[in-house]
Amino acid sequence: MRAVLVVGLTALVLAAAGCVSERSNATGPSSGSCSVSLSPSQFGSTVVAIDGFAFAPTPVRVRPGGKVTWVNCEPVGTPAHTSTADGGKWSSAPLEPGITYTVTFDVPGTFVYHCEPHPFMTGEVIVE
Repeated sequence: MRAVLVVGLTALVLAAAGCVSERSNATGPSSGSCSVSLSPSQFGSTVVAIDGFAFAPTPVRVRPGGKVTWVNCEPVGTPAHTSTADGGKWSSAPLEPGITYTVTFDVPGTFVYHCEPHPFMTGEVIVE
């Protein structure tokens, strides 16, 4: 929860500056907290933290046209994770600690996803 709050506050501060990107190289986590910078295109996203080999929160709910941004908050040296839709609608590249990935959800529905290298990591996006 603390990681999500820190990420959300960071996004708010950076909303006025930076470049636009779907996947950003950001500052990695430091000393147990997630301090990842989000670009303005991701401001307003629902943020899902990847921490402790889990997605949190899950499920998340967004409206059609809403964005979800996954942020790898694992400590440096932790194996990379992905956000991969079970139905194949999206799949991120491997997300090293400190990297973000954003998907825009235009169609209502329930979208289950997992981490490709760690399939026990699962989550859900509900678009309504």
